[in-house]
Amino acid sequence: MAGYEIVVRGGVVYDGSGAGPVRADVGISGGRVAALGVELPEGVRTIDAAGKWVVPGLIDVHTHYDAEVLLAPGLGESARHGVTSVVIGNCSLSTVYADAEDCADMFARVEALPWDVVHAAVKEHRDWVDPKSYVAALESKPLGVNVAAFLGHSDIRVAAMGLARASDRRARPTRGELRQMVRMLTDALDAGFVGLSTIRSSFSKLEGKRYPGRQLPSTYAPWSEYRALNDLLRERNRVHQSTPNLTSRLEMGHFFLQSAARGHGRPLKTTLISAADIKADRTVVRLATTVAALVNRALGAQFRWQHLPVPFEVYADGIDLVVFEEFGSGVAALNIRDLLRRHEFLNDPVFRRAFRKDMAKKFGSRVWHRDLGDAEIVACPDAAVVGRSFGDIAAERGILAPDALLDLVVEHGAALRWRTTIANDRETELNRLARSPQVQIGFADSGAHLRNMAFYNMGIRFLERVHRDGFMPVERAVHRLTGELAQWYGLDTGRIVPGARADVAVLDPAGFDGSSARYHEAVMPGAAGVRRMVNRNDRAVAATIVNGTLVYENGDFAPGFGTELRAGEFLRAAD
Repeated sequence: MAGYEIVVRGGVVYDGSGAGPVRADVGISGGRVAALGVELPEGVRTIDAAGKWVVPGLIDVHTHYDAEVLLAPGLGESARHGVTSVVIGNCSLSTVYADAEDCADMFARVEALPWDVVHAAVKEHRDWVDPKSYVAALESKPLGVNVAAFLGHSDIRVAAMGLARASDRRARPTRGELRQMVRMLTDALDAGFVGLSTIRSSFSKLEGKRYPGRQLPSTYAPWSEYRALNDLLRERNRVHQSTPNLTSRLEMGHFFLQSAARGHGRPLKTTLISAADIKADRTVVRLATTVAALVNRALGAQFRWQHLPVPFEVYADGIDLVVFEEFGSGVAALNIRDLLRRHEFLNDPVFRRAFRKDMAKKFGSRVWHRDLGDAEIVACPDAAVVGRSFGDIAAERGILAPDALLDLVVEHGAALRWRTTIANDRETELNRLARSPQVQIGFADSGAHLRNMAFYNMGIRFLERVHRDGFMPVERAVHRLTGELAQWYGLDTGRIVPGARADVAVLDPAGFDGSSARYHEAVMPGAAGVRRMVNRNDRAVAATIVNGTLVYENGDFAPGFGTELRAGEFLRAAD
């Protein structure tokens, strides 16, 4: 066949199935892979892939682009890292039903997004009334990558009950309200949503002026409410995504039993965050994967932990970091949103005693290790403290480390920036998790936590480590990032075979030079004046092709990307 729109010439092709690579040309026409062969005729555009890997576009199953896709639909931070499909609507949060103020209150604190940005995105761009018209609204935008979506449980709970009752632990939905939520989910599944997202974590709090400090609405739901929605997901073979309350074994038991085929006739696809090798408790990750394997084997469940395959490094400006939500004194401080009042509170002797006690706690379930000797100051108006830990500062001043942290926060506020790694610091354990069939590669949190996390290039960093260390075959790693996820979520992507959707990334292993882990910042598209942490590894990604359209090549986006160029589509899940 002649007349290909694009020919990717002479690369090593990994087709996303897990099969070994072949050296071949890839011919693309009409948004599909038209041919795979040797010495295909020239295309209208030919991409030289000699010495490079040609892989299916990477899939990012855990993002919070729900506001950004309205403001800047190119989603360029994903496209530049070889990602061609993203899933929004995670962790019970979506913008399908709730109004602008409710959405801003729900997203801003837990996902560390500016309240005004979320509010403006929904208020100014909303022209939908239900899932079907929401999909149409997304499809009308110049998407840079493909978008699939969960329906957020907090979203529909607020729409059915109102935010006041939905975030009140004493309130329960009426039968009519529960029927309304089931109808909402039915409509979303009919529109092609991949499933429902929920949240049980007590870390997740509301922002805004009305109910700040309350948890997200989904956390207050009884399990009878979850079961009614899960029955529909199971019937349609769709996915339940959640953030569990890991401190409660009973909670985890509910998730495992709901996923089981035994007693229900068929399994419920269930994926939770996160399979992480946390420093605070090295036993947790082994236990989590072992129990998941037993549940999947003995009860016929379809349960997967989501796994971030890179060190979980977080940055904090002052004490604005989600891990402070896990203990009482941290929550009390974060609940004070006025920074002047907060700094006065941080100096209160009663608060300081409680803070020292919480920071010194060694037992019980927790995510953060709370070792301030393992926390490096990376920016501060006082240059003398930069590059040192709070433990170092405390020893020098003859005080305790928690007081050193609080003293510097009171003095410098958000100008004090520090970092620590809370999980995934041991490569041997990272390698074991990457090979585990009980986990899926996910949990990048792309589009959220603008000032303390950046894992947009999670897939590139994973492939770089595979290439460097050889702990699994490259074809297996590519499959884990592409075909495996597409199949599990029921999405039409993730393969390079004739007839498949032409979502392709051309990767250059010569660009695996360690730069992918370095710190970078950039302006958030569509939000003037808002800067966020991002990643840069432009030498590693030679080209990104979405539905047969070249959107990114050698560090540059295609003309009209995110404004006029329509490359991405809404990916509808199959039953």
